[in-house]
Amino acid sequence: MILNAPLSIVPFAPEHQNHVRALILAGLAERWGVLDPARNGDLEDIASSYHDADVLVALLGDRVVGVGACVPRSPGVGEIVRMSVAGDLRRYGIGRALLQALCTRARAAGLTRIVLETTATWDDAIRFYQRYGFRITHAHDGDVYFALDLPQTSDAASP
Repeated sequence: MILNAPLSIVPFAPEHQNHVRALILAGLAERWGVLDPARNGDLEDIASSYHDADVLVALLGDRVVGVGACVPRSPGVGEIVRMSVAGDLRRYGIGRALLQALCTRARAAGLTRIVLETTATWDDAIRFYQRYGFRITHAHDGDVYFALDLPQTSDAASP
């Protein structure tokens, strides 16, 4: 499939709620086969759950095709969470565009480091983050943890 509409990345808005929730849950169900309702309560009201985060939505035309958020965790540090791309549109650069936008906005907000985690058996996700420049910092209880230091000069190249 070739992307047949322009890709845009926009801040999360209330009208995205149902589509973003469905997109994330579909990705989790695809990966795990079953969903644990106790693990996804934050998706019931994304605006409230992530009120202090930078949540971005990828749109292909008017279709929600991706999402990701950067949550402030400590001074200078943000965590990427809830990254998801529609299953039929993976490997078209949507995830990379979202991650790039999140990192650019994080750097503009003064963050100097981005961290994230994923399941140790999620090989595609691990390779995706490593290709972008994240390095593995450690593993614990079946999860892999990553970090990316953000350049802070205005003329620095993006990761």
